[in-house]
Amino acid sequence: MRWQMMVAGAVLLAACSKENAEDAADPAVLANYVPPFVMSRLDYGGVVERRFRRLDVNHDDHLTPNELPKRLADRFAEIDRDKDGRISNDEWSSWMLARFDQQDANHDGTVTSDERERAREQKEMDLPTPSEEPENNMTSGDRPS
Repeated sequence: MRWQMMVAGAVLLAACSKENAEDAADPAVLANYVPPFVMSRLDYGGVVERRFRRLDVNHDDHLTPNELPKRLADRFAEIDRDKDGRISNDEWSSWMLARFDQQDANHDGTVTSDERERAREQKEMDLPTPSEEPENNMTSGDRPS
């Protein structure tokens, strides 16, 4: 009896896997696959902290205009709330988390692919992904825009 159950299970498993294997092997399906994006506010807080540390090239715990990527340079005055000419970690974190909250359309503490796409369509600033974070060893002149 046990042997018959194992054979029946193996046959069912093989039948299910053939159908899915054909779809998975289809290059068109693989080429167009975009994994879903979901980022929690808590996880994003870690990204914000790491990004600040990577952008702070001179390690003085402040960002200056020459340390920001080009796409953020125009927003320096907006981020620098106390107008002292440099951005503290608190100013950076507050501004970045506010951007996260703007993209979190349903206010559930996560930003999904759909919410991120909506923000892009409205030309809001997109949340950085890990691949967009600068490397620690880059100088401000080498930093991607």
